[in-house]
Amino acid sequence: MASWDDVRRLVGALPETVELSSSDGLPAWRVRDKPLAWERPLRRADLAALGDAAPDGPILAARVPDVGAKEALLAEDPEVYFTTPHFDGYPAILVRLDRIGEPELRELLTEAWLLRAPKRLAAQFRAADGTPPG
Repeated sequence: MASWDDVRRLVGALPETVELSSSDGLPAWRVRDKPLAWERPLRRADLAALGDAAPDGPILAARVPDVGAKEALLAEDPEVYFTTPHFDGYPAILVRLDRIGEPELRELLTEAWLLRAPKRLAAQFRAADGTPPG
């Protein structure tokens, strides 16, 4: 389904977004120096916690509005969205990149961008895009 090229293209279409490398050398995307999405391979503790349910494909982490929104995504589509104990209580979701469709990925990344962008920039984007005010 989706690839890192899709992530780069979709995030790159959002104003003032840059791709940087994390301290691990993995791609991470920011708007005005606020992180909105990043590659998040599973670590040893994640693999231990997930056991046989641990995915083996590419994993994207993205900011979400709050833990309630995260739990809604987890309940809505557990084949695409998941979490690990490391992210407990944190407003970010893990995504099996090879299982998410482009429309869902676009919505997730746009929402993450809107959360992290300065209010004036987000309002300009919403006005230009026809997105209702958040």
